[in-house]
Amino acid sequence: MRRLHVDLIGSGPRVVLVHGSVASGAATWAEQRVLADRFRLEIVTRPGFPPNPPVQRVDFALDAPLVAEHLAGGDSPAHLVGHSYGGVVSLLAAAMRPEAVRSLTVVEPPCFGVAAGDPAVDRFVREYQEEVVPISDPRARLERFMGGVGSTMRLPDPLPPALAQGAQMQIVERGPQEAEIPFAALRAAPFPKLVVSGAHHPAFDAVCDVLERELEAERAVIAGGGHSVQRVGPPFNERLNAFLETAA
Repeated sequence: MRRLHVDLIGSGPRVVLVHGSVASGAATWAEQRVLADRFRLEIVTRPGFPPNPPVQRVDFALDAPLVAEHLAGGDSPAHLVGHSYGGVVSLLAAAMRPEAVRSLTVVEPPCFGVAAGDPAVDRFVREYQEEVVPISDPRARLERFMGGVGSTMRLPDPLPPALAQGAQMQIVERGPQEAEIPFAALRAAPFPKLVVSGAHHPAFDAVCDVLERELEAERAVIAGGGHSVQRVGPPFNERLNAFLETAA
């Protein structure tokens, strides 16, 4: 049975945090735990990622309804924040239950289909399909995947169990470029939107440019963390906090 694991920290307005590929919710949002002095953080870990058991398929179309259900199950609308693949999930979930969303923040969601035709996007997707997808060894694939999104983290050898499971889930992950983002529904939804990019790769910049325009969203560019913009800590947290306070 597919289910979300949710860690609850702090008190105040709800903030639902959705992680991307490989890392769990707790690992992805470690630098945001300090926000628990102002908000009730609901750190989601999607099916397949520790402490959840592995799944045969990671798919944004399967995870989005679970996040939408979680949003609607709270005692008040929630600020929804999604990173990378979790940003794609969050875009879809917000459109499913807009009445349960107080604001939407997405951090470099790789919904490359929205910017198809852009040379940098087309090249990124092509290289991913040709150079990453064929790799079946989890460690080798993770190294190539991380290099492609600008990560400089050195992988331990052997991989810790949680990271090894996350790497295996990346192998069975549906390509996020297949996601069809419901722009009209999101644009019509009354909650404010924020799109965050990291100024590290023109393909992600191009996607965020489209999202900013089509969602009529605010835009933040925060360099220094590569694709994992949230890991720069204070600069990201200050911008997010300011947006959440305004949205509240």
